[in-house]
Amino acid sequence: MAVVALAVFAVAYLLIATERINKVKAALGGAAVVVAIGTVGSDDIFYSRETGIDWDVIFLLLGMMVIVGVLRQTGVFEYTAIWAAKRAKGSPLRVMILLALITAVASALLDNVTTVLLIAPVTLLVCDRLAINPVPFLLAEVFASNIGGTATLIGDPPNIIIGSRAGLSFNDFLVHVTPLVVIALAVFLAALPVLFRGSFAVEADRVAEVMSLDEREAIRDVRLLVKCGVVLGAVFAAFIGHSVIHVEPSVVALLGAGVLILISGVERRHYLGSVEWDTLLFFAGLFILVGALVKTGVIGKVAELAGAATGGSPLLAAMAILLVSALLSGVIDNIPYVATMSPVVADLAATVANPVHGQALWWSLAIGADFGGNLTAVGASANVVMLGIAAREGYPISFWEFTRKGAVVTALTVGVAVPYVWLRYFVFG
Repeated sequence: MAVVALAVFAVAYLLIATERINKVKAALGGAAVVVAIGTVGSDDIFYSRETGIDWDVIFLLLGMMVIVGVLRQTGVFEYTAIWAAKRAKGSPLRVMILLALITAVASALLDNVTTVLLIAPVTLLVCDRLAINPVPFLLAEVFASNIGGTATLIGDPPNIIIGSRAGLSFNDFLVHVTPLVVIALAVFLAALPVLFRGSFAVEADRVAEVMSLDEREAIRDVRLLVKCGVVLGAVFAAFIGHSVIHVEPSVVALLGAGVLILISGVERRHYLGSVEWDTLLFFAGLFILVGALVKTGVIGKVAELAGAATGGSPLLAAMAILLVSALLSGVIDNIPYVATMSPVVADLAATVANPVHGQALWWSLAIGADFGGNLTAVGASANVVMLGIAAREGYPISFWEFTRKGAVVTALTVGVAVPYVWLRYFVFG
């Protein structure tokens, strides 16, 4: 069964990567095969936390998509777009840097999927005003979201899994990971002019037109904006206070969406029109495919081999976990990867005499999985969401277009992480 599950995953992944057929059809088709041959059943798909669909991710996305659909009716995205363009003096490069920085910070405070859902409409409007291609800007933002989300416990879903398994708090992430993220983000922002060379040409009359706009005129419904602000504030507060209130972000997002639908009076076609149904179905298929690899022991075996190859050296183990996590998280979604790898890291950490070295293994897993999410279009949830939005708006981004840029970003950030882990935990630790 393991060989069959691996073969089906490989074929589906190849179809997604080469774009021979629609990625949703490839993921759902592969999922149908592993179900049909009995590799996974309904219990595995719908009820198992290890092998099934991650409903927290699906419903978090659904809830936030509905909230964004209501928020779109206020004109706040147009306001933010004009504000950002004017603050950047109409310079596309400065716009990209500003939006990427906002995305990174917001991803650390919220989560990267929610941030992408909020920032993408703003970006599309800015680029429309300046008459420039939004694809480089969307890519820069999703890369920034995965980097920024690494900084905190709630910034990226894998961090929540690691924090729970290793007993790491919100403050632990701030102390140990945030300094690295600041360095990696600075390197990434400095690389943007080279990474997206040729994407910053803009006509002078477009700049003059944007600078003459009054962003306050973009707000169409002040009362609805106030209602959205109250609900969003409550949702974000619940996200941040997850460890205190013990309500999952997915439940918070659905409740927030429900309340906003009730009090806003917005027509159904407006808020449902913002739901990326293809993205949700793609995630479901991908979770089933990866779940088949988990159930048949493929992912666990790969993780164990990676651990055994370290030969008992904590430094070698940390570096191996960091690099292998960055690579594998780029190939499969980093959420199921971290869920599978966590028990292996726990066993390895328990055998390390020095607690600082043992904790370094956990940080290596978090950093590698989060930074590795930038490697390919399916490496992180935020990537899939951003590409879905881009495709719907008429700007499809191919798997390889994403990967060509993502590989460079991953190499830069992981390249910064390697000396950071070595110096902090094995030289000065």
